[in-house]
Amino acid sequence: MAKFIMLGRYSAEAVKGIAADRTKKAVETMEKAGGKVSAMYAVLGKYDLAFIVDFPGTAEAMKASIAVTRLTGIGFTTSPAISIEEFDRMAG
Repeated sequence: MAKFIMLGRYSAEAVKGIAADRTKKAVETMEKAGGKVSAMYAVLGKYDLAFIVDFPGTAEAMKASIAVTRLTGIGFTTSPAISIEEFDRMAG
């Protein structure tokens, strides 16, 4: 499984739908695409949400990103991530 960071920005319309039930549906949507959610955070700044999710590959991450956007109206930027230790080994 590969690790991905999903950064979300609320639209004005998406803010109106904030609810624990919608969050649960978003997690279920990511799981249906083969993902396993490690962590979910509300953040301040350029993005409103940060999800750490493991997916089998890029195709599954893209599928989940599109599906969660359709479900919630929240725009996501989804990027692959590697640990600093792995990065140091690659760079060294």
